[in-house]
Amino acid sequence: EEKRTFPEFKAERLAAEEVKQEEQILVVLGNPPYSGYAGIAVGEERELSEAYRETEKAPEPQGQGLNDLYVRFFRMAERQIVENTEKGMVSYISNYSWLDGLSHTGMREQYLDVFDEVWIDNMNGDKYRTGKRTPEGDPDPSVFSTDYSRIGIQVGTAVSLLCRDGEQGADTEEAEVHYREFWGNGKRVRLRKTADLSGSKGYEDLDPPLKLGLPFIPKETGGDYLDWSKLPELFPTTYPGIQSGRSDLVVDTNRERLEQRMRAYFNPDVSHEEMREVEPRAVEETNQFDAKRAREYLQERGFKPENIVPYCYRPMDMRWLYWEPETKLLDRKRADSIPHIFGGNVWMSAAKSNRKSFDPPLTTATHTSRHVIERGANLFPMYLNPEGNGGDLFNQPSAEGRDGEPIPNLTDEAAAYLGDVDAGAETLFYHTIATLHTPTYRQENKGALRQDWPRVPLPKDGDILQRSAGLGRQVAALLDVEQEVEGVTAGSLRPELRPLGKPTAVGDDRLSREDFWVTAGWGYTAHHGATMPAGGEYEQRSLAPEEKTALPEGAAERLGGATYDIYLNDSAYWQHVPERVWDYTLGGYPVIKKWLSYREKDVLGRRLERDEVQHVTNMTRRIAALLLLEPRLNENYERVKGSIQ
Repeated sequence: EEKRTFPEFKAERLAAEEVKQEEQILVVLGNPPYSGYAGIAVGEERELSEAYRETEKAPEPQGQGLNDLYVRFFRMAERQIVENTEKGMVSYISNYSWLDGLSHTGMREQYLDVFDEVWIDNMNGDKYRTGKRTPEGDPDPSVFSTDYSRIGIQVGTAVSLLCRDGEQGADTEEAEVHYREFWGNGKRVRLRKTADLSGSKGYEDLDPPLKLGLPFIPKETGGDYLDWSKLPELFPTTYPGIQSGRSDLVVDTNRERLEQRMRAYFNPDVSHEEMREVEPRAVEETNQFDAKRAREYLQERGFKPENIVPYCYRPMDMRWLYWEPETKLLDRKRADSIPHIFGGNVWMSAAKSNRKSFDPPLTTATHTSRHVIERGANLFPMYLNPEGNGGDLFNQPSAEGRDGEPIPNLTDEAAAYLGDVDAGAETLFYHTIATLHTPTYRQENKGALRQDWPRVPLPKDGDILQRSAGLGRQVAALLDVEQEVEGVTAGSLRPELRPLGKPTAVGDDRLSREDFWVTAGWGYTAHHGATMPAGGEYEQRSLAPEEKTALPEGAAERLGGATYDIYLNDSAYWQHVPERVWDYTLGGYPVIKKWLSYREKDVLGRRLERDEVQHVTNMTRRIAALLLLEPRLNENYERVKGSIQ
């Protein structure tokens, strides 16, 4: 073995080890690996991140972020400077997730304790949080982009400088944190020109809030926001949404077609190969799913038509699901949540943190997908079935308590508050909906909303709470596409909504069923089977005089300065979809565009039905009505805040 070693390499290795183990190292520089997930750390490598897995005052770390490989390199550098040399500096350019990640609360708490100053140059350029776009919508490539790779790496990056002067004592204050950020093209050049840290010009001094996990990124919050109750501190019971996995088999936009497909799946006379022709994923084996064995078991038990249930697949996208409680036909069936789906009950979707900006919650009254929020939905029911542990899909109470009174999903804190203001769970639930859909609330607290569960202000005045809940009921009705809304989707339409989203033929022709093929390029099926959105065809234009006239004062600004004509194909389009309606997002998705991506001919395999064409019109009007509610929601929010003082 010794003879096969290159003596020059061996000498260099020994010299490096001598320096690392015996010399006083004052500076550690590096660009740690960008492996997003290097596996669960074990042994010595586990010990490297162990110091960050517990906290003294900060919220406990959550998730798997501490298993990222770059964290281990940070710990090695910190140990060298803090524990060995006891002074010096660490400067890395690395993945920037540690700056505010929920997994890294202990890491940041430790650095505030053992270093004197922390300098952060946030280089942004992240695919997942910002889509590599600046706040103004311009391209924001990675700092590692080149002429040959203009996008660079996928994750955002930051240059960090951690300094320790060696004079720490028991009463040493927390480190000072200095922060600045760079966006857009040419950021590497701008960083180089401003690299002199002799002063803190251009940097913002941060005071990382403890309740948010000590983030090293500015987090905007209103004055009292961090004193308000988090969502789970009001509504304690929550369930993840259903994850169907084999959606091409168990989910459909048409109930009859789904039933026909599932009857074939359960039919013993239909072979596995024949079923593969009907739907390939029906018999596709995976590491965690024995498809043929599961099918044979279910065939013996038999098809159950009552298992076909309404299913909220994406925001404002209702479908049908074959909810199968046995086997792993559904990846995540969420059987424990099913008893709480009953007539009169309403659910609110939310996420603890958002990959991108905060979106207000969706409300549903039926089975709901985990992916109504792109990062994964937590569903908060208004009421709970007291016999909910049974998991019986069809033995359910009503909200009026036909088989026993439903239990309000409230903490002791929330119940005590409602007792003080003489209100019930429903009032608090809809007040929460109104608050979280308020533009001023989301703008004032946008930093914190991206970091942790939303917090809810609780007014001391019961009348103000009731008025807020009334607005929340209006919002919930507009979000629920199964519920007709007078003046918006039913009855005599409001004049400002009537012209919106009308199906229109190109030229003077009348629309026919042949015009209902979606071929404008709104979506496609990727190689991994997922449906992906595409650019589609649309025309942006100014409002026509008659379209302006239909709008009340101030409505044009709230709906956007321009409008769009959204094309199904070369012969038909939805006329007059206002700019902000088209851009409106729920769960991280642009609602109408996401719906269209699943209806492209090559994805759906059929033309739209008339009611589906009308559904786009109705979505346009629902979203416009939500946007026109914004001034009242903002006024309500100010009243609520005033009642807290």
